[in-house]
Amino acid sequence: MSKKLTKRAEDYSKWYNELVVKADLAENSAVRGCMVIKPYGYAIWEKMQAELDRMFKETGHQNAYFPLFVPKSLFEAEEKNAEGFAKECAVVTHYRLQNDPDNPGKLRVDPEAKLEEELVVRPTSEAIIWNTYKGWIQSYRDLPLLINQWANVVRWEMRTRLFLRTAEFLWQEGHTAHATEAEAITEAELMNNVYSNFAENFMAIPVIKGLKTESERFAGAVETYCIEALMQDGKALQAGTSHFLGQNFAKAFDVKFTSKEGKQDHVWATSWGVSTRLMGALIMTHSDDHGLVLPPNLAPNQVVIVPIYKTDEQFDEVSEVANTIMSDLRARNISVKYDNRTTFRPGAKFAQHELQGVPLRIAIGPKDLENGTVELARRDTLTKEVVALDALAEVVEGLMTTIQNDLYKKASDFRAEHTTKVDTFEEFKDVLEKTGGFILAHWDGTNETEDKIKEITKATIRCVPEDSVEESGVCVFSGKPSNRRVLFAKAY
Repeated sequence: MSKKLTKRAEDYSKWYNELVVKADLAENSAVRGCMVIKPYGYAIWEKMQAELDRMFKETGHQNAYFPLFVPKSLFEAEEKNAEGFAKECAVVTHYRLQNDPDNPGKLRVDPEAKLEEELVVRPTSEAIIWNTYKGWIQSYRDLPLLINQWANVVRWEMRTRLFLRTAEFLWQEGHTAHATEAEAITEAELMNNVYSNFAENFMAIPVIKGLKTESERFAGAVETYCIEALMQDGKALQAGTSHFLGQNFAKAFDVKFTSKEGKQDHVWATSWGVSTRLMGALIMTHSDDHGLVLPPNLAPNQVVIVPIYKTDEQFDEVSEVANTIMSDLRARNISVKYDNRTTFRPGAKFAQHELQGVPLRIAIGPKDLENGTVELARRDTLTKEVVALDALAEVVEGLMTTIQNDLYKKASDFRAEHTTKVDTFEEFKDVLEKTGGFILAHWDGTNETEDKIKEITKATIRCVPEDSVEESGVCVFSGKPSNRRVLFAKAY
């Protein structure tokens, strides 16, 4: 299976597209620009959901659900937000079909069933949620309001790629209301830290936290916090965002509260979200020319056991030991699958599990039973070792942590090797062309310079890094004074 994969060095984009399909993660659907997430891909997404959901609830948030459709008048209430998403909106204009008199057996839109007001299919839910919050918030006692929803959204994309950019995608979106500006800023920063924590400790993806520039901010936000990851082809991927919305949406929807002092004021807001785009980040950060490489924390099956046998009697003997291994591993909270399919040879099973990125593979046959051993293979390093049966559970448990940490270190080392400081525009273009990756360069802070650099190089300012220090210098493009470096890259 993996031998048919295009090599990353030959065509990275083709490698990615092939891997998503061949590893049974997702496929294109009959609806242009939309995808079908297959069971194996959805199992990974479910593990992401479960961990994020736990983290959200630990920080005081609750889940709710809001309508898919947003009346156009509500959508356009916050002008910057409406303008920012206008070109990506799908719009419902009618509510009924009828038989087509000119084409028997076919249907047409009933011209008499035009909606009084068009409905926007949500590209994001601020409008419908803030209209709802108006009825939920009256007093300081109702604050803070900390709500998250797991949902699908639609952004009409013309050029799509599975997981990275599709017309419909899955995500979570948090929407919170606060009594003070300081509380809302703290919330936005907290959730960006939650995303960073999740990416690094769960997905084994190192990220850079920072602030977006004015032109890259979420439409309607005062500040956008983000986490940026570096893919193996040297391009950046925005892995999550958290927005401080100020009072913009509260004023647009007249959401006020009475303070302890009896004064009325508009609430302060945040929104934050990550999507199935994280699946793309996972694939492109860790995987290789043999297929997926999954960190143990995200693998649907952390261990797979493959029996080697020739006779039914040998199969029964191997299965008895395999079942004992499964029980021992599950007792240690390790997910394990026994691949006892009789329709595939061991070699085909090895190839499939390698392609699908199962972190550890155990092969066991009659000779292993005689010796009291198994063959243990690591997916990340493609190495094998013989392990005694009585030590297996402990070894596997230790390797779960080792593999998780090794994948993070490998990705972190790659990022370090592909992060370059430059001081001139010639250096900037040279690095971008030859090695890619993150570029740390001075910028004069103007939209004009940012736009010009993007126009010439296709590189954008990914963020102003949170840990950047003040440093006198001059802008790589304009030569004007600058007091810190920002992070540039070409991006998905």
